Amino acid sequence: MGILACFGVMVPFPFYYWLWNHPQTWVNLCGKGRDPSKIMAMVSHFLKLVQFASLFSVSTFSWPPPLYFWPLFLLGQFLNFRVYQLLGESGTYYGVRFGKNIPWVTEFPFGTINDPQYVGSIMSLVACIPWVPFLYIFLWVLGYIFMIHVESKEDPASRANPLS
Repeated sequence: MGILACFGVMVPFPFYYWLWNHPQTWVNLCGKGRDPSKIMAMVSHFLKLVQFASLFSVSTFSWPPPLYFWPLFLLGQFLNFRVYQLLGESGTYYGVRFGKNIPWVTEFPFGTINDPQYVGSIMSLVACIPWVPFLYIFLWVLGYIFMIHVESKEDPASRANPLS
């Protein structure tokens, strides 16, 4: 179960890497009249279920959680919610990479926290360390750090359309 769980935790990151670096291929694959961000969101939600199932398969739960769990987990989820609230589906799911005009957002947490969605996700994962073996949290966090690095290679101030 361990190797399969490792694979399940890491499976979304090659997909995100491919979409970030080859957005036109994804747009073409989605076809005319279909929203590539919406399709990416559906695939991403499925991959997130695979990740959660992988974590649950190696987890052991106990109650009550440590005192740090709730603040860390809830702040992490708040950051995720806020990013989605501000960017919407197209902004969250690489719309700018697919040629959409996504307005630049500076409201909190943007401008205050670099990569707030990834930071929020990492906080939520770290909160779960009492129940999940460290290796799986580490691999998932490593995937987020990898994507932060991949996505930082583009100058966000340029806002150039990568498909032009």
